[in-house]
Amino acid sequence: MVPTPNIDKMVSEGLMFTDGHCSAATCTPSRFSMLTGVHGFRNDVSILPPNAPLYIPQDKTTLPKLFKKVGYTTAIVGKWHLGIGERGTPLDWNGEVKPEPLEIGFDYSFLLPSTNDRVPCVYVVNHKVLNLDPKDPLYVTRSYESPDEKSTRYPNDKTDREAMTYYQSSHGHNHSVINGIGRIGYQWGGKSALWDDQTMADEFVKQTKEYISKQKGKDEPFFLYFASQDIHVPRAPHPRFQGKTELGHRGDAMVQCDWATGEILKAIKENGFEENTLVIFSSDNGPVYDDGYEDGTTVHTSSKESDGGHDASGIYSGGKYQIYEGGTRVPFIVKWPARIKPGKSGAMMNQIDFIASFADLLGVKLADGEARDSRNMLPALLGKDSKGLPYMLEEARGIALRKGDFKYIPARQAQKGKKAPLAQLYDLGTDPGEQKNIAAGNADKVEELDALLVKLRQSEVGVRNEAQ
Repeated sequence: MVPTPNIDKMVSEGLMFTDGHCSAATCTPSRFSMLTGVHGFRNDVSILPPNAPLYIPQDKTTLPKLFKKVGYTTAIVGKWHLGIGERGTPLDWNGEVKPEPLEIGFDYSFLLPSTNDRVPCVYVVNHKVLNLDPKDPLYVTRSYESPDEKSTRYPNDKTDREAMTYYQSSHGHNHSVINGIGRIGYQWGGKSALWDDQTMADEFVKQTKEYISKQKGKDEPFFLYFASQDIHVPRAPHPRFQGKTELGHRGDAMVQCDWATGEILKAIKENGFEENTLVIFSSDNGPVYDDGYEDGTTVHTSSKESDGGHDASGIYSGGKYQIYEGGTRVPFIVKWPARIKPGKSGAMMNQIDFIASFADLLGVKLADGEARDSRNMLPALLGKDSKGLPYMLEEARGIALRKGDFKYIPARQAQKGKKAPLAQLYDLGTDPGEQKNIAAGNADKVEELDALLVKLRQSEVGVRNEAQ
């Protein structure tokens, strides 16, 4: 129903992990963990609002810093959503827009600064808003109050809901209306710098291909983090992809994402990098249908998670925002013709382990305090170990623990006047959909896993050192 020939080709040529995870069931914490090797909850990282400051500490180890240490050039193209600017200092969008990725190890950045459902709806390139007209200064505010009468005013939910001409918002996403789409947060000005939602994928692919082509003939290797805006809301695929599926804009955005994947893989091949380039395809959280817009997605209200016959989480329960396997179990495909044999692996893997794994690959020794939750999974990443992690934490408005096939979700604190839910224990080996809670008959296992979860959650030295 959703044709993805380029991703399918990558699967056939690479190693696909069937138990691959991001660290959290929402975007900001999982991206934070992937880039730092530290769980988001340790730094109080949640989904960031517009104008949030940079959440990655500038003095800490990051994935791009690791690669730069051994001579790589580094770049990011696409969605950021990890904050920009200093804490406690208002960000000047009309001047030097920093600190941002350049301050945490990237040499080049072409950014969607927050995410596509939030303002500001502009691109930021190496500390500067692209195509900004100083006569129409850009501001991001928390309320519908213009800080500058010269700046362009955009419609909002208080003045003109009919301005949502692309499609209506279903919940939230109704502050500034830009390009006919409601957004979270208020933007003023910057009209000449506005992105075009329908050409965003084309722009990111263009920038990526240009960056890759510039690396040809250079002595330095490169690390590129391509962060697609698809299939995050608002789903606004280019007209040439609209109608390619029966799943509305959501399905068509998947086709667009597949096209972008194919274009990048083609650029790697055409520039002579295919044989000795490690490519990883993955996601920052599980699927979600109605995430704030009436975009043609068919949402079934029964217990079965389905989108017009397309079950995005497959046999797994939950999705984005949820603690169940569907929240963090994501596509996880690696391709490296020179080192990795094609196939499937059932090894339990997590993106938070990239730093420690690549440190081993690059011959870099991490100090105890660096990337403290990241463990070396290089043998599994290269297809040499079929088991992967012995245990890992999963974050989604709470923290769960996977240990082998067992999944443990602790009982949460009861709200005043309400009964606390029971602890949950699932055997994913026989019940991958987490349908049968076996906690009541396995008190010893619950006690064992609860003790381990508490230890890892409260650890001051991190998961890597606790594991030693």
